[in-house]
Amino acid sequence: MKEEWLTPDELAQRTGYTRQTINKWIKREQWTTKPKPGVQGGKARVVKIDERVNAFINEIRYAAEPAGIYQARPNTLSGLLLSVVQQMTPQEQQNLQRLLLREGVKGLLQRLDIESK
Repeated sequence: MKEEWLTPDELAQRTGYTRQTINKWIKREQWTTKPKPGVQGGKARVVKIDERVNAFINEIRYAAEPAGIYQARPNTLSGLLLSVVQQMTPQEQQNLQRLLLREGVKGLLQRLDIESK
């Protein structure tokens, strides 16, 4: 298996963190680095992507995810409808959207055999 070496910029793009954060981790976690080929001056480095780096990235990936915020409560009609739509495939969502735009709520209720009284 070929070794993978990435610059801090490339690692930042893959993880969604900043280059500065990646450089901080490189120093703190003592990841293996070497000078970037073809760059003079000795400051440009590449990081060896080994098991330690992968394990660290996988651990912090979930810590940075924001908690989901849902406004509709599940026991309300709007909550139930939201839940149903979220469980649909993207194609099913698109088909429902087209139906609503084409026929409106009244047309949807007629198709579901729900008569307004």
